[in-house]
Amino acid sequence: MTAQLVKLQASPDLVDQVYRALLDAISDGSFAPGERVTQEDLAERLAVSRQPVLQALRLLKKDGLLLDAPGRGLLVAPLDPESIGWAYEVRGALDALAARLAAQRRAVIDPRLVEQGRRAARGRNIKAMIDADIAFHNAIAAASGNPLIAQSTQLHWVHLRRVMGAVLQSSPQRGAIWDEHAAIAAAIAAGDARRATALVELHGRRASETLRERLSNVLQPALKGRSP
Repeated sequence: MTAQLVKLQASPDLVDQVYRALLDAISDGSFAPGERVTQEDLAERLAVSRQPVLQALRLLKKDGLLLDAPGRGLLVAPLDPESIGWAYEVRGALDALAARLAAQRRAVIDPRLVEQGRRAARGRNIKAMIDADIAFHNAIAAASGNPLIAQSTQLHWVHLRRVMGAVLQSSPQRGAIWDEHAAIAAAIAAGDARRATALVELHGRRASETLRERLSNVLQPALKGRSP
């Protein structure tokens, strides 16, 4: 699939714009794992000079989302099941803590976030689905009253966006995710810290298991195809 990239206007934060555009393309699957990307091609498609593209590619490589390709250019890093497990362990711990603290405060998560998420889930825009999901979890972090939770979560969103994008490409999961979100929000508003924590932990486990299963279904046929 050829990634659809929108041409960017020059500005002081052009490197950040290029970085965000490429991160979105990697996260929503427009740039598939193993796909080769080159500075020249990206600069042409984004209608920018090579310098901001080079800097953005360096940042993405530092984040572990790109790897050196044989010859010229870079490759989109594969989705590694072990790394996914690590990401969900961290996210699960932070989300569970945030949900428990938010429930203790009987915080009300804006119901419009769930409505927006359901609308996004009915569409085809993976980026919109990811953004809606992040907005919901950020709202829980903010409702916890502990600003360090949100700050800690931000360190992992680069990788979590990509993992979420891979999960959301499976259409049967999209509606179920927002049913789970609605249940979490209801438990928080009711002040049921134990239920809110349990639901958040279950939510994370299901997402992790779904993606691991999808990766297994993709990798196993590929490995069989290489067998002598």
